[in-house]
Amino acid sequence: MLTVDFERLGLRAGERVLDLGCGAGRHAFAAVERGAVVTAVDADDTEVKGVAAMFEALADAPGHGTAVTGDALRLPFPDGTFDRVVAAEVLEHIPPDTVAIAELVRVLRPGGTIAVTVPRWGPELVNWALSDEYHGNQGGHVRIYRRRVLEGRLRAAGIDVTGHHHAHALHSPYWWLKCALGVRNDEHRLVQAYHRLLVWDITSAPRATRLAERVLNPVLGKSVVLYGVKR
Repeated sequence: MLTVDFERLGLRAGERVLDLGCGAGRHAFAAVERGAVVTAVDADDTEVKGVAAMFEALADAPGHGTAVTGDALRLPFPDGTFDRVVAAEVLEHIPPDTVAIAELVRVLRPGGTIAVTVPRWGPELVNWALSDEYHGNQGGHVRIYRRRVLEGRLRAAGIDVTGHHHAHALHSPYWWLKCALGVRNDEHRLVQAYHRLLVWDITSAPRATRLAERVLNPVLGKSVVLYGVKR
């Protein structure tokens, strides 16, 4: 399940890609399969080990990847190292987000492109209203972004924002349900039923759910995705 559109990012085979806050590696793996040279970075060493193991399993893919543990506030790379940068669902976790943004821009080459995704203001506001546990835990969300605020921070760091879109509309009601019933209450029958729907959508990509999400994304999309180019 990708949030970033690699065509809009301009990704091409052979290019160097940074996936910051890679998590389980969904964008990193997709970039390797497109022939990119990927560096996946996360603060969670367990996640990094899992991504590294998957990179080994993708040895026959067109590209290749490396996974490292790192700090978003002090990236261990020289200026201009990467052609493309992805930061998906990570800035909302970082208190000094402008420092992290500056680091992302520093390691991107001039003329390179960046995709940044964060939870969308409207759906995220509902989650915060329904549950303190959703955002108030260790490593949880520390802010809710309005798109234009994030655009302004990217521009201030040297990025010309070129466009945006929304993604994962079907996931917004799922999280509203989780927040209403208890974020850790995975046994509730409604939560389980909705989770089965999402798994079916991700694994099978049926036409009905793809169409529904395409129609609903402008209104209910859980994530907002911003694209830009380094000046």
